[in-house]
Amino acid sequence: MAFTAKDVQALREKTGCGMMDCKKALVECDGNMEAAVDYLREKGLASQAKKAGRIAAEGTVAVYTANGVGSIVELNSETDFVANGDGFKALAAEVAEVVATQNPADMDALLACEKDGMTVEAKVQELFLAIRENIKVRRFARYEGKVISYVHAGGKIGVLVNFDTDLAFDNEGLVTMGKNVAMQIAAMNPGYLDEASVPASVIEKEKEILIAQMKEDPKMANKPDAVLSKIVEGKIGKFYKENCLVEQAFVMNGDINVGKYIADTAKELGADVKLTSFVRFEKGEGIEKRVDDFAAEVAAMAK
Repeated sequence: MAFTAKDVQALREKTGCGMMDCKKALVECDGNMEAAVDYLREKGLASQAKKAGRIAAEGTVAVYTANGVGSIVELNSETDFVANGDGFKALAAEVAEVVATQNPADMDALLACEKDGMTVEAKVQELFLAIRENIKVRRFARYEGKVISYVHAGGKIGVLVNFDTDLAFDNEGLVTMGKNVAMQIAAMNPGYLDEASVPASVIEKEKEILIAQMKEDPKMANKPDAVLSKIVEGKIGKFYKENCLVEQAFVMNGDINVGKYIADTAKELGADVKLTSFVRFEKGEGIEKRVDDFAAEVAAMAK
């Protein structure tokens, strides 16, 4: 029995499974929709789709660096028990390698990438069948250049830093400096690389907030606008020092900032070194975790 793209879409809507799985199911079942649904259920894929709505806020961050390419991936699970498993960590490492070596354009492209004869999407599904927990590749990033990585607390936080320099990839001084800068990023979570990286809209909004705060302060409300402007500029300077990586106080030596540390190290190494970009992933950040209200559950059941 022949089937069309509309049939594939209809099966996806029925089961929530991926396009390639639905297409394969229809091929195996000669286009019979109900048989294809049963096929997907037998394979455990339909139950995976049902579980896909469950919150996956645990997981791990994995990095990969080789031959001037670095990648970082966040793979999520529902529980930290699963996230700490060898199979889960191995999958995260595989996905990070795929990102680095195949350079997918977006998440759909990444899931379609193949390694060892299987797509990334199929590898995720295979692990689901083994552990029966919602698993998601949440995000990834990739850099080319002198890329140095750091992973904190076994995958809780991952960082990539990228430098522009003529120094070799494995230059000991460069690697040490890169690790130290990456640890700074992991610890202090800067929002921007430098002052120039901060959007003008962010600064304007910050100024508005500061002015509003001062007008609410009886000690400040009657001060001339010129004085308030100077105070605001001073506070914006503090904003830069707290939020811009190169302006932050260096955690290993509070007497200098990160920019000075990089410049001093470059001088010692006898080379020009410029930090061009960085990325920091923390597992589960921004995901609203489920909070179970057991009292409400019991009350609802009693009704």
